[in-house]
Amino acid sequence: MSNKKLSDFWIGALSSLTLIGLGIGTMYVIGDRSLKKNEKITAIASDIETVDGEVIIPAQWDSLGIDLVKNGVIDLQSFEALYEARGGLPADMEVLLTRSDIKEIRMNENNSDILLNILWALGLGNENRILTQGPMMDARYGGAGGFASTGGWTLARGDAMNHYARHPLIALTSEQQSLVEKMSRSIHRPCCGNATHFPDCNHGMAMLGLLELLAAQGMSEQEMYKVAYQVQKFWFPDNYLTIEKYFQQEGMPLVPEKVLSSAYSSSAGYQKVVQLLSTPPVRPQGGSCGV
Repeated sequence: MSNKKLSDFWIGALSSLTLIGLGIGTMYVIGDRSLKKNEKITAIASDIETVDGEVIIPAQWDSLGIDLVKNGVIDLQSFEALYEARGGLPADMEVLLTRSDIKEIRMNENNSDILLNILWALGLGNENRILTQGPMMDARYGGAGGFASTGGWTLARGDAMNHYARHPLIALTSEQQSLVEKMSRSIHRPCCGNATHFPDCNHGMAMLGLLELLAAQGMSEQEMYKVAYQVQKFWFPDNYLTIEKYFQQEGMPLVPEKVLSSAYSSSAGYQKVVQLLSTPPVRPQGGSCGV
């Protein structure tokens, strides 16, 4: 996604559909191997615990979901209605918004899109100078309200900008804030050209929320990169299968910090990977930037 307003986002998205075939749900082929969304995600480059295809995020969620609902960043009725139309909100996801004793988060292919939306709300609503002093507030954009990550958040109570960086949900020490800022500048996403530090789409805003959550737990930089890598593999499964295939082709170790860099995980970096593969994917996929 380019640094454009929400009005330009959909034009770019339609172009992207033609160029790179966005939409996780469809299938593409690398050589003679078919890859589908429900293919098991494995922890190739991380010792973050995985059980039967789940990534266990070792973070105490506590009452964050309740706070998001109480403050109106998430309108619970709208949120539940959205997923009612999609078969219902799973019990393990509903408890994230209604209980205060959550000690870990389990992400899998069935709930990764729901967690994306919950973390999107967290990144959007949490008070942080990345949002109030960073590129989202650049005067050339006329305010932060027109991006896909802000104007596209339709599950709040009232206007999403009424909650933009307004709620002290996660308190960070100066060291933790510095770590989040450092990592947010280096973690990119295949749907966009921007780093997490410029969270102009849902994936960027959700990753910002995740980094804030992990840093507040006292996790190390290396541990946070491992979690971020595994999470993005769920949000962009086909893209990272392609990137991993390229690393394997080149005999390079899958170091999360390197994989998540602009050279491989930005939209432009990913397209270069596709071009350099000996057997490139026919229709490389990307994640949806809507709720």
